[in-house]
Amino acid sequence: MKNLDFDAMRERMVREQLIGRGISDKFVLEAFRKVPRHRFIDDEHLESAYGDFPLPIGNSQTISQPYMVALMTELLKVGKSGNVLEIGTGSGYQLAIL
Repeated sequence: MKNLDFDAMRERMVREQLIGRGISDKFVLEAFRKVPRHRFIDDEHLESAYGDFPLPIGNSQTISQPYMVALMTELLKVGKSGNVLEIGTGSGYQLAIL
């Protein structure tokens, strides 16, 4: 597999998929810049790790589309020190973002 620049891919995802579609909460954007989505998926999908779509994670489940995770997180208005109980974490990506 070719070398992938995950940092650049993640920043492009933030700019184009999140900011470009109206996500503006600075804590949400900061979380998306820090959390490496590619670590929550199988190696076979690494080239698509920051794509604008869900990806399979096994057992007929998916890791959600980044924009949907961002939108749900922004709508929660948790801020930097809020508390959230997440049940059924799937890949764990949403939890890591929170």
